[in-house]
Amino acid sequence: MDIKYRNNNKEIFAPLKNSWLVATPEEIIRQETIQRLVTEFGYQLEQMDQERSVTNSKRGHGNARADIAIWKSEKDKKENNNAYIVVECKAEYIKLTKEDYAQGINYASWANAQFCVITNKTDWKYFKISKEKIFPENAIEINGVPHANELDNVKRIKEILDTEKFFSKDDFQRLLFDCHNVIRNNDKLSPEMAFDEISKILFMKIMFERDEKMIFSKRKFLEIKNQQERYDDKPFYQKLFDKTKKDFERDDIFEENATLRIREESFLDIVEKLQNYNLSKTDDDVKGIAFEEFLGTTFRGDLGQYFTPRTVVDFMVDILDPQEGELVCDPCCGSGGFLIRTFDYIKEKIVIDIQQAKNKIRKELYLDNYQNLSLEQQLEVNAHLNQCIIELEKDLDKDADIVEEGKKVPSRLKKLSSMCIFGTDAEPRSARTAKMNMIMHGDGHGGVHYHDGLWNINGIFEDRFDVIITNPPFGARVSKNFSVKLSELLPTNEKREFYEKKYGDAYKKAYQHTEKLFNSILSDRKKNNKKLEEVGEGVPLTSFFDTGEMSSLTEVLFMERCINLLKPGGRMGVVLPEGFLNGSDLQRVREYFEGKAKLLMVVSLPQEIFVSAGASVKSSLVFLKKFTEREQKLYDDIQKKTNKEINEKYQPQIEEKEKIHKAYWHEIQRLRAYAKDVKSIKTSKSEKDLQLMLNSGDINEATRKHKEAKAEFDKWKADLDKKIETEIKALVKDRFDYGLVMAQIDKAGITSTGQKTTNQLFELRDEFKQYRTHEGLWKSETFKFEYGVLKNGEYQRVPIKMVV
Repeated sequence: MDIKYRNNNKEIFAPLKNSWLVATPEEIIRQETIQRLVTEFGYQLEQMDQERSVTNSKRGHGNARADIAIWKSEKDKKENNNAYIVVECKAEYIKLTKEDYAQGINYASWANAQFCVITNKTDWKYFKISKEKIFPENAIEINGVPHANELDNVKRIKEILDTEKFFSKDDFQRLLFDCHNVIRNNDKLSPEMAFDEISKILFMKIMFERDEKMIFSKRKFLEIKNQQERYDDKPFYQKLFDKTKKDFERDDIFEENATLRIREESFLDIVEKLQNYNLSKTDDDVKGIAFEEFLGTTFRGDLGQYFTPRTVVDFMVDILDPQEGELVCDPCCGSGGFLIRTFDYIKEKIVIDIQQAKNKIRKELYLDNYQNLSLEQQLEVNAHLNQCIIELEKDLDKDADIVEEGKKVPSRLKKLSSMCIFGTDAEPRSARTAKMNMIMHGDGHGGVHYHDGLWNINGIFEDRFDVIITNPPFGARVSKNFSVKLSELLPTNEKREFYEKKYGDAYKKAYQHTEKLFNSILSDRKKNNKKLEEVGEGVPLTSFFDTGEMSSLTEVLFMERCINLLKPGGRMGVVLPEGFLNGSDLQRVREYFEGKAKLLMVVSLPQEIFVSAGASVKSSLVFLKKFTEREQKLYDDIQKKTNKEINEKYQPQIEEKEKIHKAYWHEIQRLRAYAKDVKSIKTSKSEKDLQLMLNSGDINEATRKHKEAKAEFDKWKADLDKKIETEIKALVKDRFDYGLVMAQIDKAGITSTGQKTTNQLFELRDEFKQYRTHEGLWKSETFKFEYGVLKNGEYQRVPIKMVV
């Protein structure tokens, strides 16, 4: 069947109406759909109708018209029996939404059809219709509808109805619980271990869905088992999991010796439950929400340490306001809450931006005189609009590449999902959880790894990220004896080559720095330790960090790591114990970070906020901005000049105080010289001994007085040093001044039992947004250089607005 046009393509022939119609975008799609139904599905024109009236039998009226109706036979159509399939057509530029589904499904329900098809030419959605329920429960998405030659094949129809269904949220959540119960009942594993096995099989299913030639089904796996058992001692399902590990090898998500820890019967039972669903084609919101609810309700008690409360996650992402094209990292990502919320946050911006662009194009094209245009001119406008919208919609496809200036570039959503979001976690279960969680939410997940967050991997290396957002482990200490080898810090040659090609000189520079630093530390250790065998080929982990000499607390090391990961001018939000901010033992640590970044906001949270997640330490949210290169230079210059200025101020006092103990010291030296001279005089032994005794007494007395004077000076000097240090700090802060927001929150949206409550974070978020925008805090260069700038030998400054 060929599509026919006439009158310079202004009209299109509709064979089901046996007439020529205006070639609008919707009509073109309708005729192209009819053509496909004939050529690909095998239906005859005689068993179809166009714009067939359908009536809502429950209401007894209705003036709706189904775009295309299909009967089982020409005879059924002539006898006005129920249509078998109803097809709803949309213009190609329209992205199919739930509203479109509702319209088509309602038409199919009113027509008492068994199937519904909704299409915009590029996307085809298939549904089976239940006569017992109303929308949305009356429609379940399936993988296809019968072809004409299958209409009398009862077995095939049942297979179509039952195979390759797409998840509803409740379907998926119920399915996950069913899989969990299979493992708990059959294999007697703990909840967290049962989850491990479920996640492994979900990764396996995703691998199979990537390759259309691979079939994920119990029947197929039993065939594989029967073939393999003749030649192999290793269970077939373990070999399938080995293939999955290989497929995800570059993601560093499975331990090398990981296996499936369930019985064959459990594996096949879960496969049978999963085989009728398609993860890849299920709506991201559906599977994402279901997966999070499953994690939250099933494992909250056992895996609580992997969760940061959603109210806190939302607040921190809103405050940091990540933008499209920015690189974001969580080096302690847990179940991936921060990364998922960041992905959704930026995706929402892209969707809104594209919608605004579409509205702008429509406004520009559909001018007031549109109705006065000739038909040919209207068709040209419509065609141009369709093409513009099609091009815009491509940017919402997370798997698409588009052509710009003759080159293929990733769509906006593909770039976001596969190039901009990174995370690591040192616990394999949480890393797999994060990766699976991100898959369910539609992210590319390639940037998430099972890896120690303190070390580089993939695109996670120094001076690279615009935004760091994290809740690091705290309260534990890294042993001073815990050592790492160079081989643990560097990737394999194959990975290194791959990532050098992907990230270029920045990646190469990062690993050269790691090698150089490691070798330098190892060389110093060997030089300072005579027993080389005790040194070995490793170096203490803490020796890689400036703060390692100040503290071995994990939160301290991760803070330094996060600062290092940020680009100059990058911003960070981090959850920290309040002891980090006010503990006297961490004073030097805080001063170190004050010299690297600006502390912009501290939010003290209620203690109950983390109790539901299994933690009891009172915490604060801390927001910082790493110095830009100019800010770092300015700070260092101020620090250097202030040090010199204050030390010179007190130098006369120091010199005056030193005179006393130095005088005694000079007397000691004089007496020792005299005693040496006496020894050389040629006199009797008795005379010489007498002189030495007298002299010795003088030396002892002088030594005693010097010791007392020196102790007094040292005490005075120690007090003075503290005074100088305090004065320098105060003056540096005065000369390098900026605003700091401090907030105390009593209610943060969740109680200690996990129940919802008042959320004061909302109000704080809105207030800080106004302040942030007014001050331009997140712009690349935000420090106002008229503050603290040296002019004519003196510091000139204007008071900066402080927000409390």
